[in-house]
Amino acid sequence: MLAGFCGFLFFYGLASFGLIGADEPRYAQVAREMFARHDWITPTLGGKPWLEKPALYYWQAMIAYAVFGVSDWAARLPSPVDATLMVAAIYLFLRRFCSGFELDGALIAASAAGVIGFARAASTDMPLAATFTIALLAWFAWQESSRKLYLAFFYIFLGLGALAKGPIAPFLATAIIVVFSLAMRDLRLLWRTLWIPGILLFCAVVVPWYVAVQIRNPEFFRVFILEHNFARFGTNLYRHKEPFWYYLPAVLLGVLPWTIFIVAALVEYTRAWWSGGRKLSSEDALSAFLIIWLIIPVVFFSISQSKLPGYILPALPAATLLLAVYLRERVDVRPGLLQNFLHSALAALTIVPALMVGYIVLEHRLPWGRAAEVSFALAAVLFVGIAIVLRQYGLRMLRTVTLLPVLLTVAIGMGRGAPVVDATISLRPVWIEAGRFENKPLPLAIFLLPREMEFGLHFYSNQNLGRYELGEIPEGEHVVVALEGLQARLARRAEGRRVIYLGNFAAQHLDYYWVAAK
Repeated sequence: MLAGFCGFLFFYGLASFGLIGADEPRYAQVAREMFARHDWITPTLGGKPWLEKPALYYWQAMIAYAVFGVSDWAARLPSPVDATLMVAAIYLFLRRFCSGFELDGALIAASAAGVIGFARAASTDMPLAATFTIALLAWFAWQESSRKLYLAFFYIFLGLGALAKGPIAPFLATAIIVVFSLAMRDLRLLWRTLWIPGILLFCAVVVPWYVAVQIRNPEFFRVFILEHNFARFGTNLYRHKEPFWYYLPAVLLGVLPWTIFIVAALVEYTRAWWSGGRKLSSEDALSAFLIIWLIIPVVFFSISQSKLPGYILPALPAATLLLAVYLRERVDVRPGLLQNFLHSALAALTIVPALMVGYIVLEHRLPWGRAAEVSFALAAVLFVGIAIVLRQYGLRMLRTVTLLPVLLTVAIGMGRGAPVVDATISLRPVWIEAGRFENKPLPLAIFLLPREMEFGLHFYSNQNLGRYELGEIPEGEHVVVALEGLQARLARRAEGRRVIYLGNFAAQHLDYYWVAAK
């Protein structure tokens, strides 16, 4: 059952639309270039070192390319595989420490909106979240059981987390463990955690690549550590400025549709400890650990001057695990009227954007009229059904009635939204259309395209693109992709060479031109 849910939520429709945004095609192309060179050390983009991220995602994508060939869906494959491994680890952990609710907890984690979204993206966020989650689960299992095997797993997966996105994995893990040890008033945990064989395992995982890439690329420390870690955290160097409270709504949206009960669990456990003013008992340990795990990344990244939604992904599994613990203690409880109303409404309303996703992508707003009426009517039916079942049978049915709209949302959203996203956001159809104008393979250049379009065309064409506005004009004949209506400006840039208008890609407001050789 769990495998089927993960297969549908994470893998279904991976190839239904092309790579989108700037990150997906960029990471996919870096992996392709490493794969083509059989180089497992230096990430490159356009043949030049690209040292923004460590190599774990690239290695996974290279393996996918070797098995399935180079494609956009193969580039996405590492994330759903990692998400599935994370959910499996959550299931095994709960079976040991929250027996009876292991399936509920695993399904709740798998169906959180943030997990589903990033499990379908070619990026480094899910590899980090998965390895970080497995590492922390292994650490807690060790401190409960004292089995060194769990501590070994902790160090191994923490090392993989450092290979996924850098020093943020060991830093956050250290902060969480220190705060938890203080909350438990057991500082010996810190010294016991510093296990020499485990540290050696961590070094064995991490050090070879970091040393090798530094030797080959002396600028690595400056680019990756100083710029893409310290400068990214302390400044708005990469223009991702958001308000301090940005991650509060990000987390609430990331755990949809479970938000209401996760908030209830967080409030209840925190209030009980705060009013008790006592040392946490061993029974409180798991919920305390999960709350600390949830809060530390939110606080840390809220302080950061650079904010992106994916940064908070490693905190989401803690929230879903906390809900599993909360439900296990209240399996026969019926939710209050307000709780029932809010959860039923939130779960049911997820179907609305799925039904209207095509319109939302095209118009960037919800439509009014017949389509909206039908969508909200279906949501109302779901709302009534969920509310009645929860009122009648209590929280033992929460998983069942909440997963139904999640499955419907993914199925409808992919079916109705994927073709629109592919046509209007992905550069895959743009490249396919460009190929129809060529009698033979020609170099490709671009003129005044946004960077996400540049990266997308770079991946699908698998060639370095000349930028006309920067004077990077191919010597021979070539095809140019430009924003609509720029033929006169393009002709001036072409310095007297013959320019022929080939056609238009209306969905993305792009024109194609053929430019003669110099």
